[in-house]
Amino acid sequence: MKSLFLASALVAAASAATAETPELVVYTYDSFVSEWGPGPAVEAAFEETCGCDLKFVGAGDGAALLARVKLEGARSDADVVLGLDTNLTAAAKETGLFAPISVSVDYALPVAWSDEMFAPYDWGYFAFVHNADTPAPTNFKALGESDAKIVIQDPRSSTPGLGLLLWVKAAYGAEAPAIWASLSDNFVTVTKGWSEAYGLFLEGEADMVLSYTTSPAYHLIAEEDASKAAAVFDEGHYMQVEVAGKLAATDQPELADQFLAFMVSDAFQSIIPTTNWMYPAVVPAEGLPAGFETLVSPEKSLLLPEGEAAAVRDEALGEWLSALSQ
Repeated sequence: MKSLFLASALVAAASAATAETPELVVYTYDSFVSEWGPGPAVEAAFEETCGCDLKFVGAGDGAALLARVKLEGARSDADVVLGLDTNLTAAAKETGLFAPISVSVDYALPVAWSDEMFAPYDWGYFAFVHNADTPAPTNFKALGESDAKIVIQDPRSSTPGLGLLLWVKAAYGAEAPAIWASLSDNFVTVTKGWSEAYGLFLEGEADMVLSYTTSPAYHLIAEEDASKAAAVFDEGHYMQVEVAGKLAATDQPELADQFLAFMVSDAFQSIIPTTNWMYPAVVPAEGLPAGFETLVSPEKSLLLPEGEAAAVRDEALGEWLSALSQ
């Protein structure tokens, strides 16, 4: 009987300890939580300071992430959403599901930042990645006239896919439908998210893949492979600023705030360059890793303001769908 009592007491004590450990649930995109992504290192680093259990939940790519939050509404298990970008923040705010935040830091972004709902954690330029020993087109018109086979992501589920739509729209305006018409026979396929598209490129299924100017850094630093390059387009490159926000219905508001503050600290930001392969929103004290200095730097940056991006998104999507249906 004593053994039974002791065992019961130990189980009760363990259950109580578990109950006293707060859990923070962060919805993010799949590649962030992969074994090679930032998720595992961020989880370990934050849990050292928070006295909590940080739980990342992969929810597809960025646009799919917002769709899931909208579907779940105030019933969502998420406390924080990490992985939206400035092309989606207006739509996110319209849901009424996000709460104001207070994150104060000097960002190292190419654009001024002021937003009461979302804080950036990294940024980069969209680009088409190709094999460095193969000549690449220098603009969208040349790409459309070429025989290059490309793989892109669906803008309805993927932030890079949506970024491509707005890249073409920002660069060409009313001429965008003609650009899509010329590109339509270059597409090998359209994938749901970035990981699938990049995998097809690496498997040799396409000559080029929609990704980032920073993607070659992965191959150079992690694999000591200089065989990949980002094509530089003379009409400029569209920027992506990735952000995180706190859900209004969270039952861990203080812990969510603590995570967002941690997100812009050295401990988090130093993880980003060699796991998410993007530029950190705040340059770590040690600077950028060796190899980042070899990356191409677009001479012209394109970025539609949040409201304008939201206003033209449906029009741009319609132009893209029309071209693909031809």
